[in-house]
Amino acid sequence: MAVSLGFKPGQVVQEFYVDDDADQGLRALVEEETAHSLVDEDYGDVVDGAIVWWRSEDAEDEDLADLLVDALSNLDDGGLIWVLIPKPGRPGAIPVADVEDAAKVAGLHSTSAASVGADWAGIRLTARPRAR
Repeated sequence: MAVSLGFKPGQVVQEFYVDDDADQGLRALVEEETAHSLVDEDYGDVVDGAIVWWRSEDAEDEDLADLLVDALSNLDDGGLIWVLIPKPGRPGAIPVADVEDAAKVAGLHSTSAASVGADWAGIRLTARPRAR
């Protein structure tokens, strides 16, 4: 059973590194809650939130901190980023500390962690408001 990530109706949520192993129930729940389809990483407008699906093999191709900076580039002030990682013992699992370290480098704060599905855990990140 997928758990709500706290997105609201009307919000646009951008998704990074979605693959065949992504929790389809969680994706559908976000789309139901926002009444919008998830947009991909090439979306060029402002978004209200982002979901990053991250596995150990993804770290071979890209640095998570760099990806989080990319996710921040379209994020509206007050927007949420969720990094979803396989739970311990599942293929592709990584330590939560790796996500927290990458978040700090990207200027984000880890605010909570939750089990968001049968195979996935989520780390909720928030950004500092932009200077006006």
